[in-house]
Amino acid sequence: MLKQHRELSMSIRRTIENNEEAGIRPSKTYQSFVAAAGGHRELNFIEKDVKNYITREVRNVSEQEDAKEFGKYLADARSRAAFEYFGDVISFDTTYNTNRYNLVCGSFVGVNHHGQSTLLGCSLMKNEEIESFKWLFQCWLRCMGGNAPKGFLTDQCASMKKALEACMPTTIHRWCIWHIMKKIPSKLNRYKGHADIEQEMSQDVWNSHSKDSFDRNWNDFLLNFGLADNKWLSGNVFLKSAAEV
Repeated sequence: MLKQHRELSMSIRRTIENNEEAGIRPSKTYQSFVAAAGGHRELNFIEKDVKNYITREVRNVSEQEDAKEFGKYLADARSRAAFEYFGDVISFDTTYNTNRYNLVCGSFVGVNHHGQSTLLGCSLMKNEEIESFKWLFQCWLRCMGGNAPKGFLTDQCASMKKALEACMPTTIHRWCIWHIMKKIPSKLNRYKGHADIEQEMSQDVWNSHSKDSFDRNWNDFLLNFGLADNKWLSGNVFLKSAAEV
């Protein structure tokens, strides 16, 4: 019963695989072999060999197949086809999943000719570091035939910005207005009459239909409310170029 002399025959392996698929515990599978052979001494393997085979071969194959199917789901043919028509401007967003794995879930979204959001790919990442985003953007570009979008909208993540500059140097990168507008209450609530400020700001952002009109409205807004020295408002590049995308 030394390790080098123990082995599982082909028929034994098939039985183990079938039992594992049926949900039978490894110990039960081994006991069935013992009963069929007439005792432990009549077998040239032990229970540990059964468990090792399941861990090393059966479950490993299953995990590989799961990974392949998951990969197909993350970038299927429908997403690739939709990108050809609606891939001129992409919005990319990440959020932490609430399950025990704490993975970053990212989604590439476009807008179709009906004004509806269209999923153009998604991902799961362990972290939000520059190299992780570079790997993701490179993989996504390969799935989309190597064609980079004209515009790319993200939140104000510095790692994401640097990765985009490296992977899509010709793509116009802009911060997503929705993410920035969410910060208005926390950034402006110290000002007297902040409710009026927020209302006027929203009016200028959402109802300016050209870059020139936005610039005029924005400058008037800063002067009227005495906000010209506010670093957060003057530092948001999107406010001076929101109409470009």
